[in-house]
Amino acid sequence: MKKQTASEYNQALVAKYRASGQEWPATARAIAEWAVTKRLWVPKPSLLVNQCAEEIARAMREEYYVDPQGRKVRTKHAARVGTGGEQQTLWADIQTAPRSHLAIAFAQRREGIFGDCIQLKTDVDSFNTKRPTERPIPMSFDFTEDLREHEAGREHDKDAA
Repeated sequence: MKKQTASEYNQALVAKYRASGQEWPATARAIAEWAVTKRLWVPKPSLLVNQCAEEIARAMREEYYVDPQGRKVRTKHAARVGTGGEQQTLWADIQTAPRSHLAIAFAQRREGIFGDCIQLKTDVDSFNTKRPTERPIPMSFDFTEDLREHEAGREHDKDAA
């Protein structure tokens, strides 16, 4: 019998939460409170370390500074690299990191964004197919105009200051 992964276990918790008649849609926090209260999820010491690492990573992703041109720039960047035959994610500061680290980090973030776009397209296409009597939800993946508007807004903000 295949051992259940942590993700599969947590997905099963969501199914149990829904089957128990709890409010749905729900926040992840509400599901977690229910699972902890029912003692269906009990933290293991390794999970506490993982949680701490996730919170630290989130904090690093949310750290920004304003560069001399007035741009809000993410300070810390993660790159998944292989060292000693093992994959790990290393964090570095954009102001001091070697170019090679940032090239990997930027390429991996772009890859992640592309993966999110693929999944969003799949989800939207499936939704639109399953509801043929409703007006389809349109979705554009060309961000050229969005980037142009963002840049124009930034220039306007700079001029106003």
